[in-house]
Amino acid sequence: MNPLLLLAPELVLFLAGLVIFLLDLIQRDTPRTSNTFQAVALVGLVVALVASLALLGQNTTALTMMSVDSFAAFFKVLVIIAMILVVAGAGDYMKARSRHQGEFYAMLMAATLAMAIAVSANNLVLIYLGMEFLSITSYVLAGFIRDDKRSSEAAIKYFLYGAVASGVMLYGLSLLYGATGSVYLTDIAAAFKNTKNLTATLGLPAAILVITGFGFKASLAPFHQWAPDTYDGAPTPVTAFLSTASKATGFALLMRVLLVALPAAQAQWTPILAGISMATMTLGNLAALRQTNVKRLLAYSSIAQAGYILIGLVAATAAPGKAFNGVNGVLIYLFAYLFTNVGAFITVTAVEDATGSVELKDWSGLITRQPFLAIMMLIFMLSLAGIPPTGGFLGKFFVFGAAVQSQVFALAAVAVVNAGIAVFYYLNVVRAMFFEPQGAQTAFKVSRPVQAVIAAAAIMTLVLGLYPGPFIQWATQAVLPIFASL
Repeated sequence: MNPLLLLAPELVLFLAGLVIFLLDLIQRDTPRTSNTFQAVALVGLVVALVASLALLGQNTTALTMMSVDSFAAFFKVLVIIAMILVVAGAGDYMKARSRHQGEFYAMLMAATLAMAIAVSANNLVLIYLGMEFLSITSYVLAGFIRDDKRSSEAAIKYFLYGAVASGVMLYGLSLLYGATGSVYLTDIAAAFKNTKNLTATLGLPAAILVITGFGFKASLAPFHQWAPDTYDGAPTPVTAFLSTASKATGFALLMRVLLVALPAAQAQWTPILAGISMATMTLGNLAALRQTNVKRLLAYSSIAQAGYILIGLVAATAAPGKAFNGVNGVLIYLFAYLFTNVGAFITVTAVEDATGSVELKDWSGLITRQPFLAIMMLIFMLSLAGIPPTGGFLGKFFVFGAAVQSQVFALAAVAVVNAGIAVFYYLNVVRAMFFEPQGAQTAFKVSRPVQAVIAAAAIMTLVLGLYPGPFIQWATQAVLPIFASL
């Protein structure tokens, strides 16, 4: 296939971002031009989504540095869908808080382009550039509301932690290159396979350093300290992007590097990931129990969810024919988590617009003030808790099942206990919405675009739980390129 067609999603995203940037230069910011920026971003994302779907079934490379395979296509589809929901739901929120609408949507397109490049990268240089491209745009987006001190604080904390994590990751990547003389993942794997002592001396240290860098992006403990303050202070639509698409990119890179480049060290890095998974889900859930701010509660919930997702990678086996191969569980979980978490944060956006607060007390009696939002948030909370028939239950079922099948019983036990703890604070939000008195709060309306985004996310959350077959099959097929390299 023509290289331009193989790179069609990235080229479309680049052109859409460029158009928004040029429009912003020649037009003054007005409500009308703001809608134009949003429309251009949505059109670009939809066209990029179609281009990504058209690449399903390909198994080749573009410019030798980018893999165009089912694994990359899955994650491109995932992150683009997430960004479509974020862009569609961000309009009213950002109009009320910033006049720099063109810059905002251009940066969102740049972040999407960075993620599309990163999930396809099979080269250490491009992996690092993709991660840094994503990180820099994320720092800007986190601090986008310039007059808000909390937004600026979120960006600074994110940047400081990110700079350290980037340096650590780069050192790990340089170790891989120095040990093998190649920047391509398959060549690195061959070098470690043919030289046994290399794995013990440099493979494990490199794996630890790489895990640190990608663990930061996925908000895994103990690299998660930035997440609560950044998620809380950033504009809520940006928080939705950071907690879903950005996190998925971190996991995509972690899986590709560990399973493609370092399978020879799997016996060494698997226990490390198991320990990180236990710590992440436990710290996230225990911290979430004490939160009275819904954004911070969802921030700590996002950390805990990352711990659950990591179970699938710990349980990964070179047996793609099995129903629970671990890696397909990660993909299923991330796809379900996408709709659940974006829907939850856009719901928070709607309530925040109406009340000016994200405190749990301001959600009291939401069922009488805004029944639509209360019912939608109920679906999202049930999904995050892993209660059927939601996508969240499907994701937990596959990663927990992979742990049991791989006989990682201690990890599975810790996960089940943590899932029980999490139910308490998720249902605490439900209790406030449905069973606490309304107080002085009044009813309010939600714009149709925001309603459409929330409804679409809720419908997909239920569809994944009620009719999961096609998604399971897609995820299982998407991991075949990863297993082919083992």
